[in-house]
Amino acid sequence: MKIEKTYIKDLFVITPEVFKDERGFFMESYNYKKFKELIKKDIKFVQDNFSQSHKGVLRGIHFQEEPFAQAKLVRVSEGEVFDVAVDLRENSSTYLKWFGIFLSEKNHKMLFIPEGFGHAFLTISDIANVGYKTNNFYNKDSDRCIRWDDPKISIEWPVELLEKGVKLSDKDRNGFLM
Repeated sequence: MKIEKTYIKDLFVITPEVFKDERGFFMESYNYKKFKELIKKDIKFVQDNFSQSHKGVLRGIHFQEEPFAQAKLVRVSEGEVFDVAVDLRENSSTYLKWFGIFLSEKNHKMLFIPEGFGHAFLTISDIANVGYKTNNFYNKDSDRCIRWDDPKISIEWPVELLEKGVKLSDKDRNGFLM
């Protein structure tokens, strides 16, 4: 596994080692011991989530308030998404800054998002299967959603899909503005 720091503290891109041959490939997508060594933190994941989305679907910006905040390890097993993490830690020097990366079945990259961040993604491919581990259980009462187009955050979504219009849930359409 390889780790890349981003310009936002504690937010990492992780690329597993992939072994390819004529049969296909093998990779270890998660190893507690290696992960702990890479991020220099003891994160214990307690829940796995999975979503399937069609092209143009935008999910987020989702987060859970304390004491139910969640760290996430996000990966795409089929298709491609533009994945975004937003720093919502008010005492952070990168408060309301965002980081975006294309995650796909081809690049095998994963994004580790610590507690205190919002998370969103836009589906680029016809279909995308997105899985993510969380270190805290879902709690409906602490679930929050910021609008995907919040002007204070100003995420630069892939323009070609925005021009065709994004598909949003009512929750995402009605998210709050910072």
